[in-house]
Amino acid sequence: MAAKPARPANAIDQTRRMLSLVTYLRERPGARIEDVARAFGITEDELVSDLDVLPMCGTSFRGGDLLDIDTDGERIWWHNPAALGEEAAEPLRLAADEATALLVAARAVATLPGLREGDRQALLRATAKVETAAGEAAGASSRLSVTFESEGGVFADVDRAISERRRLWIRYYSPARDEVTEREIDPIRLVSVGHTYVEAWCRRSEARRTFRLDRVAEIRILDEPSAPPEVELRDLSAGLVQPAAEDPEVVVEVGPAGRWVAEYYPHDRADELPDGGLRITLRTPDPASLRRLALRLGRDGRIVSPPDLAESARRAAREALAAYDEPDGVQDGLYDRQERGL
Repeated sequence: MAAKPARPANAIDQTRRMLSLVTYLRERPGARIEDVARAFGITEDELVSDLDVLPMCGTSFRGGDLLDIDTDGERIWWHNPAALGEEAAEPLRLAADEATALLVAARAVATLPGLREGDRQALLRATAKVETAAGEAAGASSRLSVTFESEGGVFADVDRAISERRRLWIRYYSPARDEVTEREIDPIRLVSVGHTYVEAWCRRSEARRTFRLDRVAEIRILDEPSAPPEVELRDLSAGLVQPAAEDPEVVVEVGPAGRWVAEYYPHDRADELPDGGLRITLRTPDPASLRRLALRLGRDGRIVSPPDLAESARRAAREALAAYDEPDGVQDGLYDRQERGL
């Protein structure tokens, strides 16, 4: 059995996928694992992880009502598709805490910006029916509320744009260049690797780019249709940043306090130094983005090569230090210490 994916799952994305997976598998008995994973844009390990959860779902906790889904490693079989058929349907009975949780969640989702109006109205009608059915149990839910962080609104707009195949306009903050740019993108898919990202075709760069949702300062859904070129979806189970062999090589030396760099940055090698530090060789498509790493390390690390990047990092350190209003003697001391660090 394949190992479960190492990357964390986004709850909204995974729930939506698993609901769609139930319908998909009912219509395709004996479907091949690789075909199903490709159809959902996930890895085979992620699909197997979903299959481990589905047999615990059903209309009740009685054995015959749980989904009986298994795999032989190549194909997926659903042995009791009637478990969710009309003949198995029974009136839904919610406990007080279940009704409260459902109503609070439904009201919160209904306030998400970017939600299609038809979906919002359908959700509100369903919420009203649950309130009526829950009776007194619905009272507690009216005293509770949930507020989504700003990323939730961006997520809703991106999700809507993907489903409606429409282009997006965004204002996006790039920490590597410390600037906000305006872009039009054709969204391809939402992914979660620690944070939530949208993988898209960027019309400004004319290339595939990945944008972190919490760095989107402003977003609009455009009327233009989304038409990204055919691209092969990347396997992100090993992480979002996956340097290519042709990317420029950068060498960074860190002291004992900077050894964490080897844990957070994919690298080709990490050689021990006599002082307990490391000499780390890594590749990146954008070497200039490592200037911020050098500034963060301070005296605990320095860029060794390429020489122009090392000089650029030292210059950035001098400019940052010059921004402080300190006496000349103190300033010179800071320069000396930062030069030794970088």
